[in-house]
Amino acid sequence: MEKIERVDRKLVHKGSILDIYEDTVRLPNGNEEKWDFVSHRMGAACVLAVRPDGKLIMVRQYRNALDRFTLEVPAGKRDSLNEDTSICAARELEEETGYRAGKLEKLLSLKSTVAFCDELIDVYLATDLKKIGEQNLDEAEDIDIEFYELEELMDMCYAGKLQDAKTVAAIMAYAAKK
Repeated sequence: MEKIERVDRKLVHKGSILDIYEDTVRLPNGNEEKWDFVSHRMGAACVLAVRPDGKLIMVRQYRNALDRFTLEVPAGKRDSLNEDTSICAARELEEETGYRAGKLEKLLSLKSTVAFCDELIDVYLATDLKKIGEQNLDEAEDIDIEFYELEELMDMCYAGKLQDAKTVAAIMAYAAKK
């Protein structure tokens, strides 16, 4: 493969979580192109939680980018660059569902959208769950908790009803592990 060279990067927008850049790249044929790049500074974690009865805990929440509610695994960004993603995953599980994991196992790491974004998400499996209380949501969060069988969720993935990359990856990784 021939080399593609980034010759310039300009910050277009600095957000609270994301920075958006316009990159100028030189292609192997010498032409220059403008490419968008989204930097997710913190990274994130998500968690597929399995209750003792085998049901998987999912959350339904509004997603502005899609202008609709989506069904997803609990997830969130790290609080700092130094925060271990397992701590992030455990915190998000408790905050969004009121459940605490007795065991947390890393399943995989993924980049959510490699064409234009560098977001890294570590995917965890939570077992030995205990209900410790109610949800402890942020002011801007409105999350419903739902419970599903693995087969139901896999069918939803294959039917295109679940399209969130981290959620699909978590479900498929768990199914392969079982």
